[in-house]
Amino acid sequence: MRKAADSGTSGRARAARGFRQAGGLIATRVKRAGEKHGFAETRLLTEWESVVGPEIAAKAEPIKVTYARGGFGATLVLGCKGAVAPEVEMLSPVIRERVNACYGYNAISRIRISQTRGYGFAEAQADYAAPQAPGPQLDPSERAALTDRTAGIADPALRAALRDLGTSIETAAKSRGAPS
Repeated sequence: MRKAADSGTSGRARAARGFRQAGGLIATRVKRAGEKHGFAETRLLTEWESVVGPEIAAKAEPIKVTYARGGFGATLVLGCKGAVAPEVEMLSPVIRERVNACYGYNAISRIRISQTRGYGFAEAQADYAAPQAPGPQLDPSERAALTDRTAGIADPALRAALRDLGTSIETAAKSRGAPS
C-alpha cells in the first residue's frame, strides 16, 4: 500500500478537496497501457470517434502504433472486419490526416489494416435491438374457433402446425385492421 508521503498529499488534504473524477484516478494507468501499444497520445484511444468521425470509427479501431528506428514515420495499425477493409484502405489518407491533427504534427506516415479485428482496448460491442412490443393477441373465443377448425385432423403434429398457422394469419389480419 502506498503511503501518503509518497503521493505528495496527506489523506486529510485529499479528503478536504472532495471527490475526484473517476478519469483522474485511472489516467496514469490508461497512459501506461496506451504507451505499451505505442500510443503516445491516449486521446487517440479514448476519443477515437471524435478524432476520425463516427462513420470511420464504426468501421475501424486503433490497435497499435509502431515507430521506425529514427522515431519518425510511425505506422498506425487499424483493426476492421474483412468486408470493410478495402473501404478503410481508401479512407486511409483521411484517417492519417485526422490522426496527425490529434497529435499536432505528422506522427503517422503509414496506416496498416488488420482484418482480424483484433480489438485494441475495447471489448467487442454487440448490437442491441430494443425488444419488440407484442402484437395483437387472439382472445380465447378466437383460439377456441381455431381449435375447432383443426379438430378433425388425425395427425397431432399437423394439427398443431395448422393451428399455429391459423393463429399467425389471424393476428396478422388484426394488426392490419382487416376483418378476419
